[in-house]
Amino acid sequence: MTEKLVEIKDLEISFGEGKKKFVAVKNANFFINKGETFSLVGESGSGKTTIGRAIIGLNETSAGDILYNGKRINGKKTRAEQNELISKIQMIFQDPAASLNERATVDYIISEGLYNFKLFKDEADRKKKVTDMMAEVGLLAEHLTRYPHEFSGGQRQRIGIARALVMEPEFIIADEPISALDVSVRAQVLNLLKKIQKEKGLTYLFIAHDLSVVRFISDRIAVIHKGVIVEVAETEELFRNPIHPYTQSLLSAVPIPDPILERQKELIVYDPNQHDYSTDTPEMVEIKPGHFVWGNKAEVAKYREKLN
Repeated sequence: MTEKLVEIKDLEISFGEGKKKFVAVKNANFFINKGETFSLVGESGSGKTTIGRAIIGLNETSAGDILYNGKRINGKKTRAEQNELISKIQMIFQDPAASLNERATVDYIISEGLYNFKLFKDEADRKKKVTDMMAEVGLLAEHLTRYPHEFSGGQRQRIGIARALVMEPEFIIADEPISALDVSVRAQVLNLLKKIQKEKGLTYLFIAHDLSVVRFISDRIAVIHKGVIVEVAETEELFRNPIHPYTQSLLSAVPIPDPILERQKELIVYDPNQHDYSTDTPEMVEIKPGHFVWGNKAEVAKYREKLN
């Protein structure tokens, strides 16, 4: 039996009060098994990063539960609980330039978590942990005395990865970790993330908008549209049998390397008005084992019919 590490139940995240209240995420339901890469995919502004930041505690939630190892982690926490979570859950941010302190050396940036949580016996132990981690992500020990602006985008992202991994976390939230990188560097960073996952048995939540990247790295995928998760399935199952109209629309936009086929393909345009939820309210339903879709009773009946 696979063990659930993270579970999201009926999650709602909103910003502002009263008339200015904006609900960024609603009715989010999914779980992440230990040791897998679970991807959250959707267009810009759909709420992917908002969910990732809520899991790590950077965004407050307005309803629902976030469970980590069966324990609720959203809401009030003691200092000790907060510290334990930070050491177990780490985040790799989207923009490597903005998330690194320009005034600190690489040595200090990577060591910051070790200092804050006293995760080393003595100075020699700290140095060893940092240089080992630098080698792990493909950087040299002499890079430690340099500053972030002296590195390329790909190297900066490796520093961000080293900073997260040196804490020896169990779970990593990778928020679009390759979107700011050149195509050639993207493959290197993805391979690095996969290699480290294998060696250390890590669990990833991979946030992205590029479905071709997600197909390469994920075990399961959740598709999110305007704060609502509309479909969750295993990677190949989702690509073979996209059920929700929005998922079909997203997949139709994935570029095909063959220019002739690319010109011939038909884009599916998603129209949110096709759903009538005025009387028949939607919910997350398991259409077939491991494949969940958001829809009301009438839609679910139609989706099931298509499968048969």
